Amino acid sequence: MSQFKEYKNLNLIDVAENIAEFWKQNKTFNKSVEIREGQPEFVFYEGPPSANGMPGIHHVMARALKDIFCRYQTQNGKQVFRKAGWDTHGLPVELGVEKELGITKEDIGRKISIEDYNKACREAVMRYTDVWNNLTEKIGYWVDLDDPYITYKSKYMETVWWLLKQLYNKDLLYKGYTIQPYSPKAGTGLSSAELNMPGTYHDVSDTTIVAQFKVKKESTDLFNDVEGDVNILAWTTTPWTLPSNTALAVGRDIEYVVVKTFNQYTFQPVTVVLAKVLLNKNFGKKYAEGTDEDFANYTSESKTIPYQILKEFTGEKLTGTQYEQLVPWFTPNDTSEKAFRVILGDFVTTEDGTGIVHIAPTFGADDAKAAKEAGVPPMLIKDENDNLVPL
Repeated sequence: MSQFKEYKNLNLIDVAENIAEFWKQNKTFNKSVEIREGQPEFVFYEGPPSANGMPGIHHVMARALKDIFCRYQTQNGKQVFRKAGWDTHGLPVELGVEKELGITKEDIGRKISIEDYNKACREAVMRYTDVWNNLTEKIGYWVDLDDPYITYKSKYMETVWWLLKQLYNKDLLYKGYTIQPYSPKAGTGLSSAELNMPGTYHDVSDTTIVAQFKVKKESTDLFNDVEGDVNILAWTTTPWTLPSNTALAVGRDIEYVVVKTFNQYTFQPVTVVLAKVLLNKNFGKKYAEGTDEDFANYTSESKTIPYQILKEFTGEKLTGTQYEQLVPWFTPNDTSEKAFRVILGDFVTTEDGTGIVHIAPTFGADDAKAAKEAGVPPMLIKDENDNLVPL
């Protein structure tokens, strides 16, 4: 008959410590696996934590949930193998080591050898292993800590490559492009966990601009009755993405206008396209509807800049219109005429800007989705070493 310790007062810490000690002395976890030899197996590989940082309450919560499923399967009579692991993911470890050593990425191979740098990273990434193991025991989490998988070990990496090869052999891999944050300094994409690291985000003031995209009038009948050049106005909060522009997005049912006026900076005549409801917001108090006489008498000294609305139409009619590449430094993947044209975007609004969105498929999820659906190719970019930046 089993005997249980009697507790005079409820002290959960004492109870937990006593149970943990009982499990440890009697190797209860090991026996729960050994006595079920020959029974159906249930294999659990823990989604590994990173031992280069201290554990937090969220790790306790996650491990409690993991433990529930393994204990349930054990109680169902299965032989449950629970393998621990350590995630030795690169960038946070590398940045921490570089800070400690007082070096940058450019110093690797010069001020410090690659071998010594890798050694320092391996040591740093396992720095708090003892703390993690102690927590694992304290919370009563059963997992095999004696033989964990470690992601920097050759065995693990070779296993991953072997699995990828099996997927490749079964024709289950394909090449595609997605949008993800990228660090030019580190030369790598950034995970959501890395984006949540302290100091990742800073409040900054960005420059916003309105860019003019010159219409190829031969691509549409919409401007046959308009004299001279026509420019589509697109507002952007990320002017540094303009060299990668390959499309302009409009709203299907948004009303757009063709406006004849003068550029307030160069004082030259210009004809532009923008959303009708945003006309006053873009032109401001300097502009006013004018007559032909106002246009004839306008000079750079005039206090008011005249404008005239030449015609109106919906965004749907503007689609397909082609325009000249704004910054002709590079060419898209697909050099056909699918790029540099107006497309529809259900995310286009008239709350700000011009009601026309500059589309750079390599720099935004909405941009990439709209461009892909319209068959517009992306403008892949290269780093300083002439390598394509992974997206």
